[in-house]
Amino acid sequence: MSGTDVAGQSAELLPMREALALINITNITAVNLAIAVNAGTIGSTATAAALQHLAAFQR
Repeated sequence: MSGTDVAGQSAELLPMREALALINITNITAVNLAIAVNAGTIGSTATAAALQHLAAFQR
């Protein structure tokens, strides 16, 4: 694009996000899952570490 192309364009500000939607609903889901198995061994340990996944869905 050249400067004259940009100069010929016009722009308009959008309203605030709250004004765009009548209903603002957000669902947030968190999942944290870990498992450790220590079966059939004597004197050993089992360790489990879990990462957490967060998801947000907005309508």
